[in-house]
Amino acid sequence: MKSGEHFLLSVPVVGWMLAALGDRYSSRQRAALAGYGLGLGVLIDLDHFLLARLRVGDWRHARNCLRNPKRVFFDQKNLFEGTGGMANLRLLSHVLIAGPLTVLTGLIDRRLGILTGAVLYVHVLADLLRDNDIV
Repeated sequence: MKSGEHFLLSVPVVGWMLAALGDRYSSRQRAALAGYGLGLGVLIDLDHFLLARLRVGDWRHARNCLRNPKRVFFDQKNLFEGTGGMANLRLLSHVLIAGPLTVLTGLIDRRLGILTGAVLYVHVLADLLRDNDIV
């Protein structure tokens, strides 16, 4: 799934959490939570660069994106050419990150943990639905 789609899917999750918070947090804290949730929904995919590194033995995919950042937005389909099938590894790494991150953020603040778990659940679910040609 593309980053923009993950961002759009994170919006209702973050909105739900902010609505549930009501005015228990300041507007600055709510804005920080919104930024965190929306960023997390997209930036979890940075693990793909580590997986590509493990698959091909160098950082060429990350370097290519740093040299030409437009690729990240306009050529996502070809970002990881030559890495072989990474779908299962990608989902596995998301799950390996999501569990501990949800627990750790929950230890900091219960609501932060709920937000983390919900955003990452929706992200992984969306990837599974797309990978299996359901959506």
